[in-house]
Amino acid sequence: MILGITSLLLVLNYADRAALGVAGSTIIQEFGLTKTEFGLISSIFFVGYAPFCFIGGWLSDKYGPRVVMGAAVGWWSLFTALTAAGTGYITFLIIRFFFGFGEGPQGAVTVKTMRNWFPQRQMGAAVGISQGSTPLGGAIGTPLVAGLIAFSGDWRTPFLVLGVLGLIMTVGYWVLMRDGPDQHPWATAEEREEMRAQAAAIGATGASETAATAHSIWYYIGRPHVLSTAFAFFGYAWVLYTFLSWFPVYLVDARGVHIKDVAVVGTLPWLLGMVGFMLGGFLTDWIAAKTGKPAAARRGVIIVGLFFTAVLMGCIGLVTSVTAAVALMSAVVFLLYLTGSQYFLMISDTIPAVRLGGVMGFVHFIANTSGIFAPLTVGIIIDQTKSWVLTFGVSAAIALLGVVVIAIWGRARALTA
Repeated sequence: MILGITSLLLVLNYADRAALGVAGSTIIQEFGLTKTEFGLISSIFFVGYAPFCFIGGWLSDKYGPRVVMGAAVGWWSLFTALTAAGTGYITFLIIRFFFGFGEGPQGAVTVKTMRNWFPQRQMGAAVGISQGSTPLGGAIGTPLVAGLIAFSGDWRTPFLVLGVLGLIMTVGYWVLMRDGPDQHPWATAEEREEMRAQAAAIGATGASETAATAHSIWYYIGRPHVLSTAFAFFGYAWVLYTFLSWFPVYLVDARGVHIKDVAVVGTLPWLLGMVGFMLGGFLTDWIAAKTGKPAAARRGVIIVGLFFTAVLMGCIGLVTSVTAAVALMSAVVFLLYLTGSQYFLMISDTIPAVRLGGVMGFVHFIANTSGIFAPLTVGIIIDQTKSWVLTFGVSAAIALLGVVVIAIWGRARALTA
């Protein structure tokens, strides 16, 4: 139940986030925005979002995931609805900036929730399914937003629909969620005992720490594997946010795809991304069980998956048909998301629970600073050079750099290895 509730929230999270990219061509035309201005509107979201990746994770260590995520869902849903009130460049900047505050905590708080509820042997599956729901949000949100725009003739309608839905889900989340099995009246004795046994096993290795005895958060953040994971995650996120903010615009402007058809062709990459995200979690759980080296399994999948993501991303601008472009981007998103849960698991496997929210929040913060630069950089490149080839090539190069960094400095030992 906890996994299902969390997954539904993350479906909503990405549906809300993807909505602006799908409505982008219509908004650009109605308000006479340049590509650079729309890029800045997309980027300003991350100016609010990235710091709250860290702030939300840190707060979840202090106050628990339930309080932080409940507040976050209500906040981002309110500003999703308020997007419909946008009247021009400045108002969109303001609304998207504050929208980012609410969406920021989800990554770190989700991992904290999964760590509280699932033993390590199931963490890959739990994180893979929950975080794998984010591309499902894109897969649902893309046709929903495009369909509502085509049906109503107004880009504002989907933002109002999604905002109201989110406020309703906020209430349901607060009623059903608890921070751990010991606090939930519906949890079984077996669930409680399994988590206590894992805590005892970690304690026996000397890796268990309390708030009073743990090192400071900066000690853990400074570890080479944490920093290299953050940098590889940055490369992952650069590719993702280029796709999220600009691929629908690329299909409409560069390939002549009608907005109604974006609902179909724009959904395929998201569906394959969902499969990749969930498969990656199960895959590394299986490798970890076979080898007894969970951290090495996570790192290996990142290196292989992100490398081939970069290679295929660099080829998208070179193809000459819509079919080839969508097929390549679908493969890119599948491989990208195959690595998606691994960045979270690299931290969850190696950082004590008492500092997990803050450290994961920091890693997520570094990754999502790419969201500040990627959409704006793409807008500038397209305005100045008209080159989608250069756009996709820059994304490929940044992803490859992430592969190099984690390959050299990313080795780590899991807490229970």
